[in-house]
Amino acid sequence: MKPIDEARSSSAAIPTRRTRPIIAIDGPAGAGKSTLAAHLARRFGLLNLETGAMYRALALKAIENDLSFDEEAPLLEIAAYTRIRLEPQVGGNRVLLDESDVSNRVREADVTAAASRVSVHPKLRAWMVEQQRALGRNGGVVMEGRDIGTAVFPDAEVKIFLDAAPEVRGDRRYRQVAIPRDPNDPRSAPGQPTPEQAAAQKKILEELKERDERDRNRAESPLRPASDAVIVDSTSLSLEQVLARAEEIVRDHLTAGELN
Repeated sequence: MKPIDEARSSSAAIPTRRTRPIIAIDGPAGAGKSTLAAHLARRFGLLNLETGAMYRALALKAIENDLSFDEEAPLLEIAAYTRIRLEPQVGGNRVLLDESDVSNRVREADVTAAASRVSVHPKLRAWMVEQQRALGRNGGVVMEGRDIGTAVFPDAEVKIFLDAAPEVRGDRRYRQVAIPRDPNDPRSAPGQPTPEQAAAQKKILEELKERDERDRNRAESPLRPASDAVIVDSTSLSLEQVLARAEEIVRDHLTAGELN
């Protein structure tokens, strides 16, 4: 990756016309962006680039170096000497941090929480945007994150802002890491969470709301829909309905030639 000063001073020019499109998917944590991006990439033969994994990789390096997530200068210093690569795979991106495969580690809770705090720093975000532009500059990609359609690729051919009520997003996150129900535990009747499960659900929802607050109110590239994005609220939609709606949006915005 480029040194910090070079990244900040390099041109932000973006080509106005690409052979293949960029599909930008933004939205808050737990909205289902990764699932949607992977589906659209498979459906239309595009590369799926999960840019949030780049923030998690840098956050992991901060953890490994025992750095504060709230101090920008030390984070910028290690970023200048950090190499992060995404290798699209059928089941998702392979994440390489300084050539070490950290694909599983960056999904763990402590790294995800750290990434949310690391990502609020304006100069660090500006540097990361340069890296993300380099990944998708030639098009033919689905990129998902929180500022793809507003900061990274404001000229993306398709922009989708995927949202849902916090309680729904929190429940989805909980189900991903749910504590299995013990059939021998009388407190664990079907449809009734145990006290441990209820506490885990509450904690996930609180953390999600805190992340929403940071993402929506940060100084650099706050989370918001681009003015020309199509907003999809999945609160009351099934996964199949969300995927079908997104496919419809892509087809409405692109010609057959761009998709083939």
